[in-house]
Amino acid sequence: MESEFHSQNLRTGRVSQPYQAYLITTVTRHRYPFFDDHHTARLVSRTLVELDAVGACHNWCYVVMPDHCHWMFSLKGTYSLSQTVRMLKGKTSRLAGMPLWQKGFHDHALRHERDLLPTARYVIANPLRAGLVERVGDFPYWDAAWL
Repeated sequence: MESEFHSQNLRTGRVSQPYQAYLITTVTRHRYPFFDDHHTARLVSRTLVELDAVGACHNWCYVVMPDHCHWMFSLKGTYSLSQTVRMLKGKTSRLAGMPLWQKGFHDHALRHERDLLPTARYVIANPLRAGLVERVGDFPYWDAAWL
């Protein structure tokens, strides 16, 4: 019951604006480290790139951590924020053959273009802060538009 209530709170006040940049965080089911597995982490990374390629969004950056994903993107106006995240979760779970994700996600709208690069740097540094690698370049499951 508490997780349903928390999931409802995540949706409160959510607004989906075309061309708006968002930073979303979504976690795995029961915070299980599904993405310690190379195949599953690559599956999520590829799907994020595909969503950009099919016009659902414009990816600014992402990092796929063992038990969660940070993804910064701008909507392209075709799909809502919730639809875009649902496409990621649905496709990756289907391809993995099991439910990977916890319900809901946290979103933060970036209000100014000047916030994009500092936010991307923060996102990409997640593996460093978590102690997974000593250099960002050593972590295989991330990308940024500025490269």
